[in-house]
Amino acid sequence: MQTILRLDCSPNGSHAFSHTLGDAVEQRLRARHPTAAIIRRNLADDPPPPVDRAFSIGMRTHQTAEAASGVPAFLVSESLIRELEATDALLITTPMHNFTLPAVLKLWLDQVVRFGRTFESTPDGKIGKLADRLTVVCIASGSAFSGDAARQPDFLTPYLRAILACIGLHDVTFFRAEAAGRNPETVMAACLAEIAAHPLSTKG
Repeated sequence: MQTILRLDCSPNGSHAFSHTLGDAVEQRLRARHPTAAIIRRNLADDPPPPVDRAFSIGMRTHQTAEAASGVPAFLVSESLIRELEATDALLITTPMHNFTLPAVLKLWLDQVVRFGRTFESTPDGKIGKLADRLTVVCIASGSAFSGDAARQPDFLTPYLRAILACIGLHDVTFFRAEAAGRNPETVMAACLAEIAAHPLSTKG
């Protein structure tokens, strides 16, 4: 493993529970791959632009990677896609906002999930064009959203599984600090222990 792309999405920065989990995952990966470079992208502080009319028109008129090359509306998209393509692992740290992902992460996905570039539509459904790689998502939420203790719906993890699979990323591991605001010490200790025990290796 030579390069790891880390996306941090919480407005609370390094104080966020999800950020702490991401640090633990990063430390594990760096221990196994000490020469790996870390590309850090703080989406909360520097979010990608929203998809605009020019981008939408371009999607209809430039439906192959070759045709889209050099199109001004795709400059940010192409930069982010190439950044992702050049990495061996993807680490996402994010809060759960209103049962789902924060807007800044959606902005990044809208730039990266691009017809003709990172996925193709076929009669059997969408097929991802990116090579699979280890993807780790660290989530923190104010309430429990899984199992018998769930007190709110979860539209974050199933969405991320589906949208990442759409572009070819199937090897996705989730670490969840649920109800972290209520009992942070216990919740974080359990989640950090889970990270420490996980192999964090690719399925392939």
